[in-house]
Amino acid sequence: MSSLDARLLSAHGRDDRRALVALYEEAADEAENETARGFYLTHAFVFALELGDSRADTLRARLHEMGRI
Repeated sequence: MSSLDARLLSAHGRDDRRALVALYEEAADEAENETARGFYLTHAFVFALELGDSRADTLRARLHEMGRI
């Protein structure tokens, strides 16, 4: 298991949604293909929306650029 996977699991276990936004965005940045990138960005976006986090705007823009919104 990678360090990022372990941090994601830990954040889920703590229900730390702020951390999940950052971690899923990090995973998207490290993704090897566009499908995985879209998956991780979508998760980051949903958590950001739930929190009312300002990062949602940037995440939405990234998904839009990918043709996913």
